[in-house]
Formats: sequence, structure tokens, C-alpha cells
Amino acid sequence: MNIEEIRSYSLQKPGTTEEFPFGPDALVFKVMGKMYALAGLEATPLSLSLKCNPARAVNLREEFEDKITGAYHMNKKHWNSILPEVLPPALVIELIDHSYELVVNGLPKKKQAELKNSDL
Repeated sequence: MNIEEIRSYSLQKPGTTEEFPFGPDALVFKVMGKMYALAGLEATPLSLSLKCNPARAVNLREEFEDKITGAYHMNKKHWNSILPEVLPPALVIELIDHSYELVVNGLPKKKQAELKNSDL
């Protein structure tokens, strides 16, 4: 998947916004103000950092040794960097969804209810 496909897919998720809090080369997707994806726009190949369950993160790194690693400048226990242009699109979508769901599930109950009951 390329950055436009990732952007289009991510922006369809409820409550998602896009920002550039770290400068023009780092596109961040947030749900209810919490980051769930970071794309390094200048990286070649494209790099996408996503939140991940710690046990699953380790398994993915072992299975996709060259394509999934601990995320640079992030807590490597909870964040992976993936190469979305070389991984199967279905896996990239699954990992974006997983990251989004982890962040939503970690939101305060009030924010979760607000998200569920809104047209964001």
C-alpha cells in the first residue's frame, strides 16, 4: 500500500484526524487526540509506525524479519514500524485496524462513548 491508500483508509475510521506535530515529513493519524499511526513521508521505502499488542509485535517481527521492526523513537514493546509497500495489503489493513482498536480501547470510557455516539 502507498501513502495515499493508507491515508484514505485511515481517514475513514471514526474520530480520525491527520496532523503534522513532528514536522512536514511525519504524518500522524490520531483518534480522539491519541496517535495510532505515524508515517515517515521521506523514508524510502515508506515506513509506517503502528501500535501493537506486545506479544503480537514480537511474533510479527520474527515472521517478517526485514519488513517489520521495533518502531524508531517509540516504545518498541508497543510499537512496530512496517514497510507497507512490500507487505500484503490485507496485513497492512489488519495492522492499522489493530492499532486503531488498541488506542480506542485505551481511551477513557467517556471518550469511547463520545466516539461511539458521534458522527466523527
